Amino acid sequence: MTSWDIAVETVRDCLANGVREFVVCAGARNAALVEVLARAEAAGHVTLRRHFEERSAGFFALGRTMQGTPCAVVTTSGTAVAELLPSVIEAAYQGRPLVLVTADRPARFRESGAPQCITQPGIFGGHAGSGDWQAWDRRSPWHVNVELEEEFEPGELSLADEGRRHGAEWPRLAMAGLARWLKDDLYRGLVVMIGELEPEDAEDVYHFIHDLKVPVVAEATSGLREALGPLVLADPDRQLKAHPPGKVLRLGAVPSGRFWRDLEEMPETEVWNVTRSGYPGLARESHTIQARVGAAIRGLGEVEVADDALDLLEGNSRRAALIDELLEAFPDSEPAMLRTLSTYAALGSGVFLGNSLPIREWNLFAQWDVPIPEVRANRGVNGIDGQISTWLGWTAAREDAWCVVGDLTALYDLAAPAMLGQVERKGRVLVVVNNGGGQIFSRVPRLASMSGRGRELMLNPHELSLEGWASMWGMDYRVIDSQDGFDALEPGEKPLLVELRPSASETTDFWSRWDGSPA
Repeated sequence: MTSWDIAVETVRDCLANGVREFVVCAGARNAALVEVLARAEAAGHVTLRRHFEERSAGFFALGRTMQGTPCAVVTTSGTAVAELLPSVIEAAYQGRPLVLVTADRPARFRESGAPQCITQPGIFGGHAGSGDWQAWDRRSPWHVNVELEEEFEPGELSLADEGRRHGAEWPRLAMAGLARWLKDDLYRGLVVMIGELEPEDAEDVYHFIHDLKVPVVAEATSGLREALGPLVLADPDRQLKAHPPGKVLRLGAVPSGRFWRDLEEMPETEVWNVTRSGYPGLARESHTIQARVGAAIRGLGEVEVADDALDLLEGNSRRAALIDELLEAFPDSEPAMLRTLSTYAALGSGVFLGNSLPIREWNLFAQWDVPIPEVRANRGVNGIDGQISTWLGWTAAREDAWCVVGDLTALYDLAAPAMLGQVERKGRVLVVVNNGGGQIFSRVPRLASMSGRGRELMLNPHELSLEGWASMWGMDYRVIDSQDGFDALEPGEKPLLVELRPSASETTDFWSRWDGSPA
C-alpha cells in the first residue's frame, strides 16, 4: 500500500470507531495523514484543531474526551510521540478514550539510529492498547502506529461517515454483595465519599444519598458538593480522623482528601468502591465494582436508611461556622480569597480545578449556596502538567468557562493558550493563584525537619509575574491582591487572566489558627 492508502485506511478506522475529533501536530512524516484529515474536514466528516506542541495537544485531546466521546491526537515521528506519555497516563487512570495516531518511519529503520525514528510500538507500556481495533473497549487510550514513507501522492478519498462501534464496553454488573453490605453492621457507621462523577451520574447519586441519609464527603468534582447541603461534612479529614467510620463507600474517582490516604493504615474500616476507572485507589484490601456509577446505583434498587450512627453531622454546623469565622478574620488569606472567587465562578458554565492546593482549598472553603453546573480536574494520577490544556479541551465550545490553577501548574503549561484562537473565548477566565511557588509542600509536616536548602528545593520559590504571558497570547489581565480587587473581576469578550496574589502573612496566620482549632 502507498502512504496515501495507509493514511486513508487509518482515518477510516478512526471514523468507524467513533472518532470524530482530531488534534493535529503536523510534521513531515505525518503529512499524508494531515492531508487526508484536511479533506475529511472539508467534507464534514471530522473536526480538526492544530497545535505545535505535542504534550499540550495530548492534554487538550484528553479534555475533549471528557465530553464522553473519543478524541485523537495526531503526531509526526521521533520524540514527538514520547511527548504524549503524560496525557496517555492520565487518560488511562481516568478511563478516557484518548486515541494516539503516531506517524512512523517504516519498520526497517527501527534501531538503526536513522533520524526521526524511535521504537514506537509499546512505547506507552500498559497505559494504552494497540493492534486490532476490535479489542478496544473505548474507555481507555488506544495507540495507532502508522508506518509511512515521507513522500506521497494524494489520490481518491472515500470516507463513509459511519461509526460502526458506539459507546464504551463495561463489565457485567454484580451488585448483590454491595447491596448486602449496605444493610449489615450499620452501627459501625457508614460514610459515603464521592469523587469526580460524570454529569450523567450525578442525579442517581443524589437520590441514593438522600435515601441513605448518611454523612458524605463530596468533592467539588462530584457536582454534588453544594446540592447535598447538610449531609456534607464541612471538614471531613479532621472529623473522620477523630471519629473513624467502620464502613466507607466510595463513588466515582479517587478522593483528594487526606482521610482517603489514611485508610491505608485503617484495615478495620471496610471499603467498597464503585468507579468507572476500576482502580481501588488503595493498596490495602477493598472491594471494587467497575461500572458507570449511575447505572450501578440504579442496579442496587431501593436502599434502606442507614443514618448517621456516629453522629458525625451533629457538630457539622459548628465546624462550618468556625471556617466562616477564620475566613472573616483573615480576608486576604488564600482560603478567604478562594471563597470569594468561588462566588464569581459559580456564575460560569463550569470550573476546572488544577492540582493540587486549589482543589483541596476549593473543597474546604468554596461557597456552599449555589451549585456549580460542572467541576472537573485531572485526578487520574494527580499530576501537575497539562492542566490548562485539559481545561481548554473540555470547555472548547463553552462560553463563561473558568479555570483555577496554581502558579507552578501554569508554568508547566505555558504553550496551552496557543489553542485560544480555536476555542470559544467569550467569558473565559483563567485564574492563577500566585503564592510564589509550590506552597502545598509548606503544609507537609516533614518539611519542618528539612534544612533551609531542602525546603527551598521543595518549594521552588519565585517572584514571577504573568502579565507578559497574558499579553503574549492576547488575554486581558488583572491582578487581585485583596478582597477589594474582586470588584474589577468582569469577564468579557476576550479571555481574562487573573493573577490572584493572596497575603502570605494572613495565609500563614490562617493555617496556624486552622491547625490549632478543634475537630
